[in-house]
Amino acid sequence: MKPSINIHIGDYYSSKKPAVITTILGPCAAVCLHDAGNKIGGMNHILLPGDCPRGIESNDSRYGINAMELLINQMMKLGADRYKLTAKVFGGASILSTISSEFCMGMRNIEFVVDFLLTEKIPITNYNFGGVDSRRIYYHTDTGEVLLKRIKSREVIKEFAHIQQRRHDVEKRIQRSTTVIYFD
Repeated sequence: MKPSINIHIGDYYSSKKPAVITTILGPCAAVCLHDAGNKIGGMNHILLPGDCPRGIESNDSRYGINAMELLINQMMKLGADRYKLTAKVFGGASILSTISSEFCMGMRNIEFVVDFLLTEKIPITNYNFGGVDSRRIYYHTDTGEVLLKRIKSREVIKEFAHIQQRRHDVEKRIQRSTTVIYFD
């Protein structure tokens, strides 16, 4: 049985030995990198796109550029060939419906990751991003296989509960009304 490693925001992990890396993503992004020839895989969990602002530790892996560079370097130390890496991209959910699409951090994370991978000529072999559902990712480092489980957004569930309550209130008002008045 493969060991399971759970990573959180700003974490990254890679392995030469078979393992399953898991994480839960909302607007964050995760990139699963794989070197099939050497059977080395790794995954990161990116909170914010781009580079970290001045004054913040330069190896803060919550930021996209650092998370990508640190993961690639760690995999190369394990023996991965930088030019044989492939990627799978996940996350970028818009879990707050009140935020306009231009400020949606989830899509900004995904756009950053895709731009980075295209610039670095790392092929994207699969992806699942956007929408309103969070995701749990299970990444097998030896095979590159990813299993994805969707998780309903709390806001969607809350909004649905709120609508259900309003509907229930309206139904009660109708039931309390004993007479129907017709207007001509």
